[in-house]
Amino acid sequence: MTITLRRAALASFAVFAAAVLPIASVTAPQAAHAAIPSAPTGFTQTWSDDFTGVDGTGLDQGQWKYDTGPGSSFGTGEIETMTSSTANVRHDGQGHLVLQALHSGTNPSTGWTSGRVETQAATFGAAPGGVVRIESVLQQPNVTPANGMGYWPAFWMLGAPLRSGVTWPGSGEVDIMEDVNGRSSVFSTIHCGINPGGPCNESTGIGSGEHACAGCQTGFHDYAVEIDRSTSPEQVRFSLDGTVFATVKANQVDATTWSNAIDHPFFIIYDLAIGGGFPNAFGGGPNASTASGGQLVIDSVAVYNKGPVAGGGTVTGRTIAAPGGTCVDVAGDDTGGDGSAVQLWDCAAAAKDQHWTASGQTLQTLGKCLDIAGGVSAAGTKLQLATCNGGGYQNWLAQSDGSLRNPTSGRCVDAPGGATTNGTRLQIWDCNGTPAQRFVLS
Repeated sequence: MTITLRRAALASFAVFAAAVLPIASVTAPQAAHAAIPSAPTGFTQTWSDDFTGVDGTGLDQGQWKYDTGPGSSFGTGEIETMTSSTANVRHDGQGHLVLQALHSGTNPSTGWTSGRVETQAATFGAAPGGVVRIESVLQQPNVTPANGMGYWPAFWMLGAPLRSGVTWPGSGEVDIMEDVNGRSSVFSTIHCGINPGGPCNESTGIGSGEHACAGCQTGFHDYAVEIDRSTSPEQVRFSLDGTVFATVKANQVDATTWSNAIDHPFFIIYDLAIGGGFPNAFGGGPNASTASGGQLVIDSVAVYNKGPVAGGGTVTGRTIAAPGGTCVDVAGDDTGGDGSAVQLWDCAAAAKDQHWTASGQTLQTLGKCLDIAGGVSAAGTKLQLATCNGGGYQNWLAQSDGSLRNPTSGRCVDAPGGATTNGTRLQIWDCNGTPAQRFVLS
């Protein structure tokens, strides 16, 4: 079982940078600076940093602060010393912040220095009924298991209550990206409750386990988390290069544990640890083959928020209960136009595009009607949103078995193959009374 140990720092220490006498070296990555990703549909960018700075300069301490001291102070078994030296934390003049782990001496278990930084602000969170997305484009250290045993880069967040004395893990932790030992993978996890054990299985936490991340050591990739308080149950979703690969839902723990850990702001942290409990769970390190000079290279970080009701206004109408406890939804986050896909998605009380009004035999949302694409009667034809036109392909009759039947085609709304996953595109199919065709206006 994956072990992700506590990463909360309880104290800071002033240190001097060690002399750099690398036992082996890692080639620094060369990459052009990219623009901060644009805000997803329905979101507004509320904070960002693209790490513009003169080559060799340290942190912008208006935005960030150093988290220095021996790894032993972090409760994770790390062996490095975190410093504020530009040998370990610096801008590279190309729009990147570089955290670099360096080794001096000949004993692989001592003599390591590295960098750990956190935001001055601890204000990044989702309002009740809203969503926050925290996203960073970065490159993991360019090492492999052959020369990277002991490396432990991370992009993560701790709950703001930690800064006012609430203890970990009850104050909450969200690990967006962790990798160990150059495995070309990513682990994403939340920590909550009590340690050890408790509802969140600490100190392991609840998360994705190991997820393959091809090329993450050799190129930049986009890592993100969304904390979604607009849906019931609330969710924390982790994505890599725009694809969600893990979701943790509030109903996996008790309501108090979830609220204490998630329903508040966070501060953002980057660090490049050496050694500790997590690398030990995958073979240990560092060892005599571990290279000095590995870099966590951060291109950008941004925070995006979506309000309690995307686009403003009041949510009206009723949801259409769908297979698997989902709701009938329009792709596009409340901005659906003609041809927008109609799909299954987790029910969200604040989502206007999940609230439908029955008018005659039509079902309407966002000022448009539930429609059969192309006015085609064939089984398997997809459903869409379209301008209301009074045609027969926009009429729907509720049946006694819970299905919705289109009288023109003679077919029913259907989830293909009985699928219940988010994004399943709905279709029409021969009416058969199965659970895949139960759609009830609530």
